[in-house]
Amino acid sequence: IYSSCFIITKFLEKIKMENLERLSKIMALRGLCSRREADIFIEKGFVAVNGNVVSVLGSKVPIDSEIKLSDEAIILQDSSITILLNKPIGFVSGQPEDNYKPAISLIKKNNRWNRCKMREPNKLKNIHKLAPAGRLDIDSTGLLVFTQDGRIARSLIGDDSSIEKEYLVRINGTINKNGLKMLNYGLSIDGKKLKKASVTWLNKNQLKFILKEGKKRQIRRMCEMVGLKVIGLKRVRIGKIMLEDLPIGKWRYLSNNEFF
Repeated sequence: IYSSCFIITKFLEKIKMENLERLSKIMALRGLCSRREADIFIEKGFVAVNGNVVSVLGSKVPIDSEIKLSDEAIILQDSSITILLNKPIGFVSGQPEDNYKPAISLIKKNNRWNRCKMREPNKLKNIHKLAPAGRLDIDSTGLLVFTQDGRIARSLIGDDSSIEKEYLVRINGTINKNGLKMLNYGLSIDGKKLKKASVTWLNKNQLKFILKEGKKRQIRRMCEMVGLKVIGLKRVRIGKIMLEDLPIGKWRYLSNNEFF
């Protein structure tokens, strides 16, 4: 009997452990914030699980727990900024490399688009807290997002992101037989099949790509696989946000009534 009870107890403990997950991961999966923000909020004591404050990093909790952010955390999220930049050729999206300047160096007060009407005179003090939510190759132009909001970052570049990115692509060469079909679905990069895309001809020298993923140099590599060479690439939309008339090299704030 004792042996049977011991086995049952261990079995129940195993089930209980299998239902636990890192608090920061659960918060990110629920869209409360990014995992990086979650760690900050947890460390500051801004997170309550089933009514109890959890402030130890790496804590695991039941996956069905009730999780609430404190007013302080919500204020921090609401005060975060998101910036849209029309990136020029020759700037890298992230950290500077090979003597090329990072695109974030263009985000300064005197370079803001004059049609951006939002008045945020002090927020650029925290420019170092902005992070690129996605990438554009050094030889590509168009819409690039920088944000302090982990929820936005996760929605744009999280593994489960389904937000569309639209590109105008100028090409040279002759496309292979069934090449357009393959661009839409059937190609693989680094041994992994790409998600379905929407690729259509705009004219004989230009294609429109709509993707839901963003692997490194993905469009250029896709085109090479079907006999085409990209000679110009511009991102014109991310989700519901259009590049529109934002001049190249200029930036503006994402307003409070705009959503990806």
